[in-house]
Formats: sequence, C-alpha cells, structure tokens
Amino acid sequence: MITLYGVPRSRALRCLWMLEELGVPYQNVKTMFGPTGSRTADFLRINPNGHIPALTDGDVTLWESLAINLYLARKYGKALWPATPEDEGRAYMWSVWAMTELESPVITAFVNRVMLPEAQRDEAAAQAAAERFRVPLGVLEGALGGKEYLVDARFSVADLNVAAVLMVAPMSKLSLDGAPNTQAWLTRSTQRPALQRALAL
Repeated sequence: MITLYGVPRSRALRCLWMLEELGVPYQNVKTMFGPTGSRTADFLRINPNGHIPALTDGDVTLWESLAINLYLARKYGKALWPATPEDEGRAYMWSVWAMTELESPVITAFVNRVMLPEAQRDEAAAQAAAERFRVPLGVLEGALGGKEYLVDARFSVADLNVAAVLMVAPMSKLSLDGAPNTQAWLTRSTQRPALQRALAL
C-alpha cells in the first residue's frame, strides 16, 4: 500500500493530485506541520528533514513532492510518463525548473500576501518576488507557444509538476497577464477531475 503523509493545504497536494490521476490505491495519513506532526519522532524516522509530504511504497521511502511525483509516474503511470528517453529528460528538466526557478517567487509572494498574519507580511518582499516571477513566466510562455502541453501532445508528469507550483500564483496575486499560452495551459491542467478530487480530500 502506498502511504502519503501530508495534508492537501500543503505541497502534499501535488502528490495527492498525482495519486488521483493514477487511480492507484493509497492511504493519506493526515500529517500537519510542526511539533505534533512533521516534527514528531515517528515522522522524523520517515523524513528526517521534518517536512511534508513524504511517501512510503513498500520498502521505498521518498520525500520532496516533485521527486515523489516523478517516481509515481514512472512506476505506475504509463499514461503520464513520457514515451521516449528524450521526453523523459524534458520531464526531469521541467520538474527541476519548477523547483529552482518558479517556486521561490511564487511561494514568497504567497507567504507575504496570504499565509502570514497581516501584521507580519512584507509587501516589499512580495513585490520583489513578483518582479522575479516575470522571468520564469516568460520562459514558460515561450515554451508553450503552439503547444498544448510541455513535453508531448498529452498531459504528463511534467505538466502536473509545473502546474502544481504555478497554480498558487493567482492566489498570490501574481499576474499571468500577457501570457495567454500559459493561462490556457494552466486552465486545462487545473480543471482536471483528479485535481478536483485531491482538493476535496
């Protein structure tokens, strides 16, 4: 049995989305942040970093949401895994890119515009994040020119991983204006029934 530790209102949503796409049996152990959840001794034996999500699948234990998704797609999701080594490389590329280029400005804006109590928010940091966001948004917009999906002519793990990061941008008041390819692609990706099921968990 696959077990995913985490809650939907966290990066664990990315993995819940993947599991719902795959339709494989799994258990979601609701694990929150902090001393009564991700910092307990029991959980630290699963993920010594003390973060969610984490996944166990038989003898395999993984953490880092996008790596978990690559593993799940590779093992269980032929429909979501690229058909060629070249496209596999592109799926890894986009997943690492989402983490290294896209996530930081999106999460910084989210923390300072949504998550923190109003008195603790830093709008200057959010504005700086919005400026940084323009660069990866431009990269994604260019890559989607004339294409419906990132790697192949179908939705794949690459789209899921990037969309799972980018979908936070509108909540963070980061504008997608001037990026019609990205807007259309994000709508296609986030309207998938599997994501709606994951959000309802």
